[in-house]
Amino acid sequence: MNFTKKDALKVLFLGFFVSIMLLVIIKNLDFKLPINKYWLPFILSPLFVLGLYATYKISQVWRPFVYQFGKFFVVGLSNTFLDLGVLNFLIYITNITHGFYFAVFKFISFVCAVINSFFWNKNWTFQKQGNFLLFLLVVSGSALLNVGWAFYMVDVVGAPDGISAKLWDNIAALSSVFLVLTWNFLGMKFIVFKKRPPTQVS
Repeated sequence: MNFTKKDALKVLFLGFFVSIMLLVIIKNLDFKLPINKYWLPFILSPLFVLGLYATYKISQVWRPFVYQFGKFFVVGLSNTFLDLGVLNFLIYITNITHGFYFAVFKFISFVCAVINSFFWNKNWTFQKQGNFLLFLLVVSGSALLNVGWAFYMVDVVGAPDGISAKLWDNIAALSSVFLVLTWNFLGMKFIVFKKRPPTQVS
């Protein structure tokens, strides 16, 4: 698996996309950055390309799957920030930060991320025909982890003193990312996009 110009352009686009979602999050949380926030696309996009290229170079001298995982990680970042971007946009326009509608918002944002994940992983990361039903099975497990954990953190644990409800919503949404990322990579590689022998025609 080689690092091509198409790979560079795709990861450049994903870096730009993540930057746009990050701008939505910053707007909702009213964060003040030490730099002009509109520079983010021009900073993050090249960093995404360099990061993916680094995984390619590592895969040449260590383990071939590292480059594939690098692609999966970049797609995972785009999923995460799409999830958070949609969630923050819905919170921003409604000012609802907890309760039933927060769970609905989290479900909507998660579905957007799932669709994004299937498209990119099928056509770029694994470059194989995937079984969408198996994909739904794998992401159902991650949905339980993702949505369930976020709802638990927001409505059962609650925001600690000194942390705003909007910021705590984002912390809750992010807190399961690494577990979900690992679950999804293994599920996609060994279940959804697993290479299967051709069907024998008698």
